Amino acid sequence: MRAARRATVVPGASTAPDHATVHATVHAPSGRRPGDAHPRQEGPLDLRLVPPALAAWGTAALALDAPPRWVIAAVVVCVVVAGALLVTWTVRGRPTDEPGEAPGRRQTWRRVSVAAVLLCAAAGATSAALHGADLHRGPVPALARQYAEAEVELEVTSDPRLTRPRVTGAHAVPPSVMLNAEIVRVTAADGETSVTRTPALVFAGDGERGGGREASDRNAPGRESAGPWPKARWLALLPSTRLRVRASLAPPLPQGDRIAAVLRVEGGQTPRVVEAPSGPQRLAGRLRGGLREATDGLPPDARALLPGLVVGDTSRVAPELEEAFRATDLTHLLAVSGANLTIVLALLIGPPSLAQRAERRGLAPRLGISLRTTAVLGGALTLGFVIVCRPDPSVLRAAACGLIALLAIGTGRRRSLIPALAAAVLLLVLYDPWLARSPGFLLSVLATGALLTLAPRWSAALQRRRVPPRLAEALAAAGAAQAVCAPVVAVIAARLSLVAVPCNLLAEVAVAPATVLGFATLAAAPLAMPVAKLLAWCASWPTAWIADIARAGAALPGSGVDWPGGWRGGLLLALATVGVVLVGRRLVRHPWLSTACALLLLLAIVQPPPLTRVIAGWPPPGWRFAMCDVGQGDATVLAAGDGAGVVVDAGPDPMLVDRCLRSLGVTRVPLVLLTHFHADHVAGLPGVLRGRSVGAIQTTGYQEPPEQARFVRAQAAAHRIPVSHAVAGERRRAGGGALDWQVLWPTAEGEGAGEGAGPVSSPDGPNDASVTLLVRARGLTLLLLGDLEPPAQRALSRTPAVAALPPVDVLKVAHHGSAYQDPGLLRRASPRLALISCGRDNSYGHPAPRTVAALRAGGAEVLRTDTNGSIAVIGPTGGSAGQSTEGAAPVLEVATRPP
Repeated sequence: MRAARRATVVPGASTAPDHATVHATVHAPSGRRPGDAHPRQEGPLDLRLVPPALAAWGTAALALDAPPRWVIAAVVVCVVVAGALLVTWTVRGRPTDEPGEAPGRRQTWRRVSVAAVLLCAAAGATSAALHGADLHRGPVPALARQYAEAEVELEVTSDPRLTRPRVTGAHAVPPSVMLNAEIVRVTAADGETSVTRTPALVFAGDGERGGGREASDRNAPGRESAGPWPKARWLALLPSTRLRVRASLAPPLPQGDRIAAVLRVEGGQTPRVVEAPSGPQRLAGRLRGGLREATDGLPPDARALLPGLVVGDTSRVAPELEEAFRATDLTHLLAVSGANLTIVLALLIGPPSLAQRAERRGLAPRLGISLRTTAVLGGALTLGFVIVCRPDPSVLRAAACGLIALLAIGTGRRRSLIPALAAAVLLLVLYDPWLARSPGFLLSVLATGALLTLAPRWSAALQRRRVPPRLAEALAAAGAAQAVCAPVVAVIAARLSLVAVPCNLLAEVAVAPATVLGFATLAAAPLAMPVAKLLAWCASWPTAWIADIARAGAALPGSGVDWPGGWRGGLLLALATVGVVLVGRRLVRHPWLSTACALLLLLAIVQPPPLTRVIAGWPPPGWRFAMCDVGQGDATVLAAGDGAGVVVDAGPDPMLVDRCLRSLGVTRVPLVLLTHFHADHVAGLPGVLRGRSVGAIQTTGYQEPPEQARFVRAQAAAHRIPVSHAVAGERRRAGGGALDWQVLWPTAEGEGAGEGAGPVSSPDGPNDASVTLLVRARGLTLLLLGDLEPPAQRALSRTPAVAALPPVDVLKVAHHGSAYQDPGLLRRASPRLALISCGRDNSYGHPAPRTVAALRAGGAEVLRTDTNGSIAVIGPTGGSAGQSTEGAAPVLEVATRPP
């Protein structure tokens, strides 16, 4: 009989698959079937704590907003039934663990197990009901329903963070400072003061005064420049700080969240601190601040990501980089989890598999620290880790697992990781029932369970088929975590990532060195900043690799597919995953068939242009003009030779315009022309500049909105691209003369726009200052109107260039097809094809039905990106553009790529 060997594993598996090697080292020497139980612990898989944990989890999720009478009734029933079962157990006597025990004894154990499940369910429901009552007691909920103003005293419970800037039509919504807090005292407008303990979400901003500047400069160096309101003071607040502000209260949306009210602090108020933060929080704040200071001189990606990898500080992560992490399922790297804690504890105790053996490693045995003292130090280190990294769901789960395993080390008891995970879930749900509804907590637990059960089995199966051990472990861990978590992600995001597994595998090689160097930077910053900066510089290399992987994966044309959202979509994906696993087990027995399937999947993800052109007909051969589907915004491309294109406007989303340009095969951009500075035309500029050779940027001379104009200049300066202004009369060409265009609008300052037209130096707004182009591409004529409003359209019609303009082939309809169009200009242009760029289900009603009707009445065929997707114009099939053949106008050839 094989002798059992003592070992305890420090659990800390995160949602990332980067811990497969840790679990593999535990399983490998055991000689037991992976996933049965702890590989060095005799007996079957210990699942006794799993049902009680699931019972507490489920009842807590249901009882948070359930009627109190139902909760009380359920708790009473559970306690009574459990009491009856325990009484029966006491009367019949305690069972023994002797072999060959009687069936009655086994039945008694089943009664005890059911009683434990019922008691845990009652405990979970009770804790949830008490926490849920905080949302309804006291004066705050009533004041929120009245949208009242009050003076409140708050205790900060989270780190302040900036909300992500959003593009809503023409405007970029400026970021506010957001933080979680508990209201401890509230003074209503009538002077009545109440003491309470109510959770709230606080937004602090300055309303209309200057807040937009930060929104536009978020991606640019130096975006944290001081504004007219004390943003820095708000961002410097630490958890446990008490402050007093005057705020307007509102009810939370959606209902059922863990907050009772939303507080909006406007007018540029400075937070009045009435009680300083606690000592541990001040120490954690200094450590986090030292890490940020040490990373200040790094390249943008490393400066943003390194604090996120180490302590979960994502305040510097640009929205487009965060979106790339989300598209590749790498967001777990920005949420501190078990991977970070395991690295920290491994530095102290050495490899987990040697924790209780004489040859154990790590700092503790080298310093002569006993095993029990090591466990105590590990516990203190875990608590400090939670304080510095903040008690997010994944951090709490990892810390609870770690503390349970450290207790096993200190007491000399052997523990399986499954009971440790179940105990952690049970304790955390009872402590904070809101975790029962947290998607992050659910994903963390599911991924950890997959790494403990599925990953060892899959790794062993791959190794039996001659896959190298390290590669098999990595593939199994990534595949198991993705298979279990993907249905939950589909429920939330309604999208399925096809690049998650390869991106996680490629990023895994850089996670450990980046995290270790990052923690070294964190520890060195308070003692020796030059040393910390050197360590941060070393960590910047693996960190930049992770950012490059995320961006490259997200930019692939087939990086993800839309999937039905909600629980129906999640269930459908779960069934599909089971089917794929079952089919995959048969496929791995046939190497050639497996290789062919892998190649097909690779082609579907990469979608090389030659293959895409053959299969999907995109991009069509000989395309001359393409309108990208970028949602509610504009982004068009003029073909300028092999792999080159002139980009007119960049849309609101960098990822969407980048993906469109990649699908068109555009790698060189001689010119980016931004018709005006509204966010839905310029916010996607980083996507155009990413990985492409750009010759110049040309804009309108009207620098409004100013924050968006500064954003464009900052992007150009960061990439060393010259910027100039377009004026009427300017003529340019590209592609060896195959493409040329004339600027029709705006006119130079002080120059009239024809009889009755005012000077363009002071237009009514940015729309009327839009750069308007007349493009000729191998006989095809296109009129691009930007977002011109009717006053500017009428003035444009009176200019000599447009007054003599013959009918055009293609018209880019102004302002996304809004109702505000000049009928005279539409009749003057008389297009045969009218293209409208607008977003699906947009709130503006674009395009307006009367505009579409007017275009069709004039003989134009109307195509729109919200229904047709991206649109490419190839050109007339016969004759010259705008000419007739035997009295009939030649037909324009158009290709579309459905959304």
